[in-house]
Amino acid sequence: MKATDLAPALTAFANAEGGTIVIGLRDGGVEGIDHVAPQENEWRQAAVDFTVPPVGLSIDKVPCLKADGHETNLLVLDIPASDRVHATHKDEVYLRIGDESRKLTFQQRQELEFDKGQSTFESTPVEGTVADLLDRNLLDGWAEAVDHPDVERLLAARGLITRSGSLTVGAVLLFGRAPQASFPSAHVRILRYRGTDRGTGRRQQVVADERLEGPLPHQITQAMEKIAALLPTRRALSRAGRFEAVGAIPHDAWLEGLVNAVTHRSYSQAGDHVRVEIFDDRLEIESPGRFPGVVDLDDPEAMTRFARNPRIARVLADLSLVQELGEGVRRIFEEMRLAGLEHPRYHQTAGSVRLTLSTEPVDRALEARLSETGRDLVRAIRQRERASTGELADLLGRSRPVVIRDLKILEQARLVEWVGSSPKDPRAYWRLPR
Repeated sequence: MKATDLAPALTAFANAEGGTIVIGLRDGGVEGIDHVAPQENEWRQAAVDFTVPPVGLSIDKVPCLKADGHETNLLVLDIPASDRVHATHKDEVYLRIGDESRKLTFQQRQELEFDKGQSTFESTPVEGTVADLLDRNLLDGWAEAVDHPDVERLLAARGLITRSGSLTVGAVLLFGRAPQASFPSAHVRILRYRGTDRGTGRRQQVVADERLEGPLPHQITQAMEKIAALLPTRRALSRAGRFEAVGAIPHDAWLEGLVNAVTHRSYSQAGDHVRVEIFDDRLEIESPGRFPGVVDLDDPEAMTRFARNPRIARVLADLSLVQELGEGVRRIFEEMRLAGLEHPRYHQTAGSVRLTLSTEPVDRALEARLSETGRDLVRAIRQRERASTGELADLLGRSRPVVIRDLKILEQARLVEWVGSSPKDPRAYWRLPR
């Protein structure tokens, strides 16, 4: 591989959320770099010679063994997320999307430059020390979650302390004793309305209004409890395998929307906050800032992954509140689709993004054909990943003919699929489509 071939990948990782390049692997096996030793120096200098501005990275030579037992080395390039937009020496800009480095158009490049300008806010230094501003219990819990012995070193590794030793905005938002003292708009507000309209003046339909403050992990966990308590419900099979009142909108769909809003909002926009509005027929989540990264609103499921606040996102992933798999929006669509509800709707204004999740069925004809058992079947199969017809009948307490009828309707609608070698296969089962 030529050193110039590294430029697109180096810039793509730096422009996204960082990444690692390993030189010396081929088709899943170890090839090593010792047989091309003269090229090693060129690879080490690739970022300086072929990226503008030069991509910052760390380089390690790692000893390993080939399949035949011979010793060799790998070259590991670790690229952190950058606050700037990097181009190749050919003035081409790439962004890492999934497992590919995608070349951006001029307009997409402009959008990325705009978002990178906003992303620097989380790394802005603030005055104060760890002892003065941050909650030690929260820090210790985080360090324990990632099994790290030194909180200060961990803060530095996650980019939450500057090279000069100052805390950053991200550190205060994540672990601050009172982050709203410095950033009063960094909170979540939850409103519950009676009916389907907000109303105005005397006709205002607000029945609950909660403002959740504190560090971001606490905001998310508190908001989860509040939303679950305020959502309209229906009787269905719960996650625990019992029939009880469950939210009319799938838990995983609104939770993903909430976490995305808190993680990726523009914290540099003072005067606005994340707002969750719950109606009888829908839930709306609005967050300050336009979509980060390169987005086609006509096809949100194909949304490219780019974190406006990569350091905040990384810490929330450490705490298992974010997965960082780039599947958030797709997961929202999948959960709504599996529940037979309308597709999520995104609306972008000049300064915010609003996600709407509706309780309305997407296919009223399908809804009319299904008994109330239909959605319970989908939920049961999703929980267990696979289940036989008999197992589903026993679980739901329904007769086998009724369950088979609804399973066939779901199969025709491509919401479930049957896996088996023959109609009488005793090992046959149902699963969600792949």
